[in-house]
Order: sequence, then structure tokens, then C-alpha cells
Amino acid sequence: MKCIYYLSPTLKSTQQISDDLHDIGIDDWFLHIHSKDESGLVKRRLHSSNYLETLDFIREGMIGAAIGFVAGLAMAGIAAVTDPFGIPTPLLGLAAIVFLVSCFGAWVGGLTGVARENKKIANFHEDIVAGQYLILIYAKEKQIESIRQMMSNKHPEAALAAVDAHFLNPFADLKLVRA
Repeated sequence: MKCIYYLSPTLKSTQQISDDLHDIGIDDWFLHIHSKDESGLVKRRLHSSNYLETLDFIREGMIGAAIGFVAGLAMAGIAAVTDPFGIPTPLLGLAAIVFLVSCFGAWVGGLTGVARENKKIANFHEDIVAGQYLILIYAKEKQIESIRQMMSNKHPEAALAAVDAHFLNPFADLKLVRA
């Protein structure tokens, strides 16, 4: 599954794009729109983007978990060598240290990510602030060509902005199409 990004200049155009995408078989579940005009999206009953798409808590949480895992390994190593409780720390205790510190890292990373705009959406921050609508279309390989043809034929005002292997991979780079 790929995520295709289009920038639409107006709410009316975005509504027409949404209707045309529905006509070729794209459900609302696979169509999300990110905009500064959330009330306009609600009035037109357009499917707006969710927190997974707009905030960076998944990516930051995974980074925090990785850092926590390394810190937990270091703490478990120190506990195994120094015997801080006066007796050798059992293997289950060392595993618990690694697990708890990893979870703490994921929690702290997730809290950090709640305060940040998604790394992939941030590429379009200026366009969204300028009033454009970012349309995210999740498409299977067999749907991509029909989506691109429909968009180029019916909606030349909408610019293909990027194509991503999948939106939720937090470490993947976004392949921007535009200059």
C-alpha cells in the first residue's frame, strides 16, 4: 500500500476530488485531508486526517523506546556487574530493568511526539498554512494508476506532491515529487 499526496487549492476542488475518488472505489477509510480549515472539512463532510497522521508520537515513541532499550541494557549490565542489592540480580530482574526502561523511553518519546507535527506532514506546512488542502490517498498497487489518471484528467488544479511507500513507517523518507 502506498500513500499518495496531492495538494488542492480550494475546498470546492477538494470536495470534487473526494467525490471522484469515491466514484473509482476509494473509501473514506483510505482518504484523509489535512487542512487548517477543519470546520470547512466538517461542513462538507470530508474525512479529515487523524492524530496518527498529524502528530509525530509514533515515530518519537519508537525512537524513545530504542533509546530506552539501550539505556536499559546499560543499567542491566551495571546491575549484573555491581550487585547493587548485595546479591546477584536474577536474569528475570535484569530483563525487567530492560523492559521497564524501554517502556519509559517509549512513553517519554510519545509525549515528545504529541507536541510535534508529523515529520512527513511538516514538508507541506507552508502550503497548508497558505490555505491549501493536503489530500492523503492510501492506495493498493493496482489502484495507483487509475487514481493518477483520474486526477490528471479531472483535476489538473491539484498537484501531485509526494508518494510514500506507506504513511505509518516512521523512519521512511518521503519521496517528494515536486521541486
